[in-house]
Amino acid sequence: MRYVFLLFVTLLLASNTVFADGPLLQKLQQIKEISDIKELKVPSYTEYYEFWYEQPIDHENPSKGSFKQKVLLGHRDFKAPMVAILEGYGIFSPMPSELSQLFKTNQLTIEHRFFNKSKPEGDTPWADLTLKQAATDQHKIIQTLRQKVYPNTRWVSTGISKGGQTTVYHRYFYSNDVELSVPYVAPINLEKIDPRLEKFLSKLGGTPENRKLLEGGGKEIKWQIFDFQKRCFENLDQLMPRLEQLMQAKGYTFNKVGGTERALKLTILEFPFAFWQWGNKINEMPQPEEDDYDEIFNYLVKVSSPDFFDDRSIQNLQAFYYAALTETGMYAYNIKPFKKFFKDEPENIITFDFAMPKGYENTPFNTKQMQDINQWLQTDAENILFIYGGLDPWSATAVDLKKNTKCLKYVKGDMDHKCRIASFEILTREAIVKHLKAWLTGTEVEEEIEELVY
Repeated sequence: MRYVFLLFVTLLLASNTVFADGPLLQKLQQIKEISDIKELKVPSYTEYYEFWYEQPIDHENPSKGSFKQKVLLGHRDFKAPMVAILEGYGIFSPMPSELSQLFKTNQLTIEHRFFNKSKPEGDTPWADLTLKQAATDQHKIIQTLRQKVYPNTRWVSTGISKGGQTTVYHRYFYSNDVELSVPYVAPINLEKIDPRLEKFLSKLGGTPENRKLLEGGGKEIKWQIFDFQKRCFENLDQLMPRLEQLMQAKGYTFNKVGGTERALKLTILEFPFAFWQWGNKINEMPQPEEDDYDEIFNYLVKVSSPDFFDDRSIQNLQAFYYAALTETGMYAYNIKPFKKFFKDEPENIITFDFAMPKGYENTPFNTKQMQDINQWLQTDAENILFIYGGLDPWSATAVDLKKNTKCLKYVKGDMDHKCRIASFEILTREAIVKHLKAWLTGTEVEEEIEELVY
């Protein structure tokens, strides 16, 4: 999954000493699991704190020890609703989320277990990184704050991408922790390598509504992308020195993926997924007749950055890869169209198994877990509103609610992985907000909308 990660955001005016002495601080100080409270200054909130919450490594066997999980809490009013951001990675930002701004809420942000410093000291116990363990982390924090700090408020859980997945998983295991949920661009993969992803990606840019042709060309976007990939493969000898220069400048190493040439090939294979996921512009692609290899290389790495395959990046995201390859699912690279450039590959597919932690390479995939969650989404799930971008490759595995009218799904057809409520036209935004307000206040909406696609 490609992301631009700001995992070490400098929090505004963070301090090692708490200066405020308001009622929120006093309540937090009385909770035994909470430690290392720091005051932060973040616009829109009257009080804002960072703290660490002690969690068992294994909720079913506390004797294994504990770790501290990073949490942020932005406060407006004890009676205001609470938006709980369930991060799928490390904490991205302390700033108000879209939902917090829309409904003037308090905001709780929970870092995912085993990302950044939210993990035990020493070797990471990867077997304890499961959907249920992570959901129980979130459950404990939410219930503690609901009972001891915000007993009279209604709660919304939300997250983006892997955080959107995390939001769904938490609701599956602890449905009553919050009143409603808004997962953004959350794939619901049902297999270790979900074939729907490749099938969906192969069609992007080839349908009439997306037939935006390169100036002077005449091919659909998907074939322009294919030709660009082929061009890159045919000129590996020209692109390799440029990647080596970039490695020196950025400090990249590519040992985990099998070396620099292998990293370049994977970068080329990743290109279509990255192109569509982040809404790149086809008219910025170098013209087919041009042989400016600097321009070709710069466009390639602008769209599909090789840092995705850098050893440090893989190490920092190892918790993502472990979860994806054991429970939440992933995509793979079909190399059949470029087989002559992969003569040593025994199969026509390249997976992300190279990213698994050492010693866990053969961990089996838990297919039943996601099948159970998917069944629940189609039958018993309530008050979950899904947001997707129609051009996002991850929409290949968007939730299929079937006949479940207790949840809603909105798709913005011409948007990518950055799709948010604000991305929709005004009438659709108003409909989304109306439903969320109804759920938040516990009132009825005038008319039900099962699934809208725009």
